[in-house]
Amino acid sequence: MKKLITLLLLCVSSFAVHAQMDEPVTWTSEIEKVSDTEFNLIYKAEIADKWHLYSQYLTENSGFPTEFMYDSIQQINDFKLVGKNTESEGITKFDKVFQAELTYFEGTATFTQKIEITNTDVTSITSDVIYQSCDDEKCVLGEEEFTFEIPGNATTESPFGGQSQILEPVKWKASVNKLSDDEYEIVMKASIEDTWHLYSQRSYGDLGPYPTEFTFPNAGKTYDLVGKVKESPTKDVFDKVFQMDISFYEKEATFTQKIKLKDKKTKIINAEVVYMVCDDEKCLPPTGVDFVIALDNSTIVPTKSAELTEKDILLSKELDLGITGKEEFKDDTEISEKSNFAIFFLGFLGGLIALLTPCVFPMIPLTVSFFTKSGANSQKGLFNSMLYGFFIFLVYFLLSLPFHVLDSLDPEILNNVSTNATLNVIFFIVFVVFAFSFFGYFELTLPASWSNSLDSKANNIGGIVGIFLMAMVLVIVSFSCTGPILGALLGSTTLAAGDPAMKLTMGMSGFGLALALPFTLFAMFPKWLNSLPKSGGWLNSVKVVLGFLELGLALKFLSNADLVSHWGLLKREVFIGIWVLLGIGLTLYLFGKLKFPHDSPIKKLSFSRISLGILIFAFVIYLIPGLTNTKYANLKLLSGFPPPLFYSLYDQEHGDCPLGLPCYKDLEEGIAVAKAENKPIMLDFTGWACVNCRKMEEQVWSQPEVFNILQEEYILISLYVDDRKPLPEDKKFRFDKGNGNIKKIKTYGDKMATLQTLNFNNNSQPYYVLISPNMEMLQKPVGYTPDAEEYADWLQIGIENFKNKSK
Repeated sequence: MKKLITLLLLCVSSFAVHAQMDEPVTWTSEIEKVSDTEFNLIYKAEIADKWHLYSQYLTENSGFPTEFMYDSIQQINDFKLVGKNTESEGITKFDKVFQAELTYFEGTATFTQKIEITNTDVTSITSDVIYQSCDDEKCVLGEEEFTFEIPGNATTESPFGGQSQILEPVKWKASVNKLSDDEYEIVMKASIEDTWHLYSQRSYGDLGPYPTEFTFPNAGKTYDLVGKVKESPTKDVFDKVFQMDISFYEKEATFTQKIKLKDKKTKIINAEVVYMVCDDEKCLPPTGVDFVIALDNSTIVPTKSAELTEKDILLSKELDLGITGKEEFKDDTEISEKSNFAIFFLGFLGGLIALLTPCVFPMIPLTVSFFTKSGANSQKGLFNSMLYGFFIFLVYFLLSLPFHVLDSLDPEILNNVSTNATLNVIFFIVFVVFAFSFFGYFELTLPASWSNSLDSKANNIGGIVGIFLMAMVLVIVSFSCTGPILGALLGSTTLAAGDPAMKLTMGMSGFGLALALPFTLFAMFPKWLNSLPKSGGWLNSVKVVLGFLELGLALKFLSNADLVSHWGLLKREVFIGIWVLLGIGLTLYLFGKLKFPHDSPIKKLSFSRISLGILIFAFVIYLIPGLTNTKYANLKLLSGFPPPLFYSLYDQEHGDCPLGLPCYKDLEEGIAVAKAENKPIMLDFTGWACVNCRKMEEQVWSQPEVFNILQEEYILISLYVDDRKPLPEDKKFRFDKGNGNIKKIKTYGDKMATLQTLNFNNNSQPYYVLISPNMEMLQKPVGYTPDAEEYADWLQIGIENFKNKSK
């Protein structure tokens, strides 16, 4: 069931055009003085639309928390942390991907860590943040490094006596002037110490000073540069050091660059300046400073670009696999603007798939029961059933209207009600009550006073209100399953060209129509049911069967509440065990071994009763492995009904490799084996906290056509980009990301994530790459692919290409 839903999510989310390289979070930092010895280290995150940055404080077995780390030596010698790192208010709700209650941030997030200085000579403090950000399709692991300059501690005593020889005669500050809705002026000011000179942008060749140079890494992507960098008036004099006339600045210099946005959602501009300063006796080597410039003029602290050592350069080069043949598999597909009709059709398709979800099924017997009582008059029954369908369509149509006015509504607002624990428990109780009513233990009737009142209004507003309320119940109950579909529809249409609100209305209308049509037939069903013969008590048998079905499906709502509240009542095996008992009970009833109050004596078992009994018993047999702690416990046909596999009574001991497949975690070892056995390689870029990676392994790799290929034809190398195991000291290094930023490679996960980005220009997981032992690309890389047949075909093409290249 989850495969179908996920497939729809991927179809709907294709409206949005995503770049392969995702950098959804931009960080800035500042330091705030509290007292002479206490400071606040403030981290600010700008989060791209549709993305979530997770909190520092998450429950076990959920997402990857944001984590701030500090140099352990500095913490011993220079400062200590005061209290926990506090964070701005986030959003806490039940996450269907991680099946847990998570706290995350949208738009912006601020983290503050208070510190106390214990060494008055310390001039700066360094820290790192490791974080995970996710959208509806994928998750990205990121890392940033920060340097905080301690105010008032600019110079310190050298260990060798006297002042430190580290000179920083220029301080930079950036700001923004807004010229129009899409035009800005970036202002970069340099404050220069006395006796020092900062040189202009004018070039003097090899014999003169290094000119001041500015670069804007993202120019031409999210914005365009308008003209060149302008500078304030210079001072032209004869320079004693270079023995030539030069242009330079004293005291202060101002540089401005005008930009025009191509994407109005851009909030951050990155820039870098490389400059040289001299006094009358000496010059400092060219120095780089990175700017992260917020267009809303938030406080920005420039950071110095670190120089790479020879070790850094050598280890960085080792990450380059030298993949050849990439040009054969370029992704040249273009996503065109979808018409309103296309969105309506995909919304309609989503509604049809929603009918297969566990949240919609319980409404079928309720619909039958409701319209059985109101369908005595055939003409009126037909009208009521059509009205019911219209109301279902109308509710979804009306849900889209607020977005024509409130375009900033939370895309997951439709799912908020369905994950409420109290409401889920109420639904559970209601469905259990209905089930026992179907069993015949009591009759659900309105109070006499209500009945008398309704008798007088049977032909007017009373009946219409009841039908409308039934439609509302259907919509509310189905949110826990339809919410992800509707949320993806909302998220993608807000990025679509044209009028996003209108496209959302078309998509929601299509969804509502698809759900309304079958339920209109379900509403008509009681009319047909009442026209059938009543002999033999078969109608009561139908109600009892529906009661068993209602009771089993009611557990879904209790399970939702249990997962949200972490009660631990309905572990996976308990849930399945109750279903087994219900299945056995239903089987005994169908074979006449179990009786309920209104059952008629059974003289002979009918063919339909025997057939259904055998089918239910077969279903019970299918459920039994779900009670075990074996590889057969993964009941793929029920995906989405019982709790997730990790929510288990058993201690989960996962093997080193998924599904027991032979795999390698060490890249070099895996490549060596591939060369020895002359087999193609599948690089599996994965993560311990990557849920879609687990879905691929449990639902796609487990299929025989895929499993056999992976086991027999490929060397599988699984590379975990979130592996926190530290690298040996001699293997840690700094990597130049090519945009003026330096990344510390300290863990195996850092290394694998950087390797993926460097070689394949992609940083999301899961991500699968087929290569030969000689590093030749064999097939276009793919990400999450829930269709097992499609994935098997992709693997098979890689094998054929490998054989052709080996000839």
